[in-house]
Amino acid sequence: MKIVKLSSSQFDKFASSHIYRNYFQSSMYANVMSKFGYKTNYIGIVNEYNKLVGATLIIYKEVFMKYKIAYAPRGILFNYENKEAIDELVDKLKNVLGKQGFMLLRIDPYIPLTIRNKEGNIININNKGTEIINNLRKAGFSYKGKNLYFETEKPRWEALILLQKNKEEIFAKLDKRTRNKIRRSMNSGIDVVKDETKSVNKLYQFAGKKDKKPLSFYKQMVLSFESSIDVYYAKINTEKFVITSRRNYEKEVEYNGMLAEKVQDMNLDEKERNIYLNKKMTSDKLITSYKNSLLVATELLKNNPNGIVIGGVMVIKYDNAAYIFSEGIDEEYGYLNAIDLMRWKLINDYNDAGLKYLNLNAIVGEFEKKNKYSGLNESKLGFNAIVTEYIGEFDIILNNFSYNLYTKFKK
Repeated sequence: MKIVKLSSSQFDKFASSHIYRNYFQSSMYANVMSKFGYKTNYIGIVNEYNKLVGATLIIYKEVFMKYKIAYAPRGILFNYENKEAIDELVDKLKNVLGKQGFMLLRIDPYIPLTIRNKEGNIININNKGTEIINNLRKAGFSYKGKNLYFETEKPRWEALILLQKNKEEIFAKLDKRTRNKIRRSMNSGIDVVKDETKSVNKLYQFAGKKDKKPLSFYKQMVLSFESSIDVYYAKINTEKFVITSRRNYEKEVEYNGMLAEKVQDMNLDEKERNIYLNKKMTSDKLITSYKNSLLVATELLKNNPNGIVIGGVMVIKYDNAAYIFSEGIDEEYGYLNAIDLMRWKLINDYNDAGLKYLNLNAIVGEFEKKNKYSGLNESKLGFNAIVTEYIGEFDIILNNFSYNLYTKFKK
C-alpha cells in the first residue's frame, strides 16, 4: 500500500463512484474551503498492484511552528471492514503525512450506523458499523463516541425525506401540525420561488448569523458548485395577505355570531349551551388573532406593495439527491411558517425532478428528553422524515512529538 498525491480530476473520478461518496469529498467543496484560510490536498491510496483503492480530500491549516492539523470532511473513502488494511493505512499515514508536518488527522466517514423512524426507533442497522468503529479504534484512532448533539465537525444525525412518491401520499403522511403550518402559510399569501440568479444576499441575512459564515462563503458556494446549487426564497405577497386575512376575519366573525345565537338559545339544554360557549370562547380568540393579522397585513401592504422576502434556503444537488445546506427566516415573521412551506416546495420540485430524497440536514439524537433542540427535531421530523445516524468522528495522531509539544504550548 502506498500514499500518493492525486490531481483534482483523478480524485473526483474515484470519489464520484465510491460507496461513501458525498459532496464534502469533492473538488467543488475543496475550492470553497481554499478561499477561506484552508489549504487542500487530494490523497490517494494504492495497493500492491498500483490500483487506487481509497482516496480523500483533506483540508488543513498550520497551527503551530508550521505543524498542521488536517481534516477529511466526511472521509476517508476507504474499505473500513478490512482490519489489516486499516492498520496498514494508519502506518502509511503516520509515515507520509507525519513527515510532512501533519500532527493530527480528523475523519468522520459518511457511513450510516442506523436508520430510524421519526420517533427515533431503529428500523435498519448497519451490521458492519460496530466492526468498523472497533477497527478504527484498534488501529489507533481515538473515537469521539456516539454523541447526541453537535459536539463534532459535522452532525452525526440527519433527517431526510424519501421522494419518488405520489405528492398527495407524501402530504397525507406529514404530521398534522406540519400540514396545518403549510396550509396556514399558503393562506397567509406566502409564495416560494426559485431564484434563477442564485443571489444569496437575502439568504445571508436570514442564515448567516446562525451558520457563522460570511456572505462571501455563500457566494463562493454558488461559484464552486454552479449548476448543483439551487436558491429559493419565501416572499409575502402583501396584497394576497390582506385578502386572505380579511377573508379569515370575516368568516370567523360570521361563525362567532352563529355560536352566540346558540349560546342564548333556551331550547338547548345546559350541556349543549356549554359546548357552544366553549367554541365561542375559542372563536373569540381567533377573531382577535385574525383582526391583528389583518392590521399587520394592511400595514405591510402599505409599506411593501411589491411584497417582502422573509426566508431563504440553499440546496446542493448531488448523486440524485438534494441536500439543504443552509436555511433561515426573518424571525419577525416566524409565525407565518415560511420555513415549512419552503421545505414543502422543495419536496414538490425535487420529487418532480425524480430525485431519491431530500436531506433536511442536522437534527439531534435525543428523541425522548426535552432539550433546547427539541423544536428543531419536531420541525424536521414532522415531515415524516427518517433519521440517519452516522458512525461519528475519529482522530489519529500522526506525529506524537509535535502534537504533544503543541498541546503543552496550547495550554
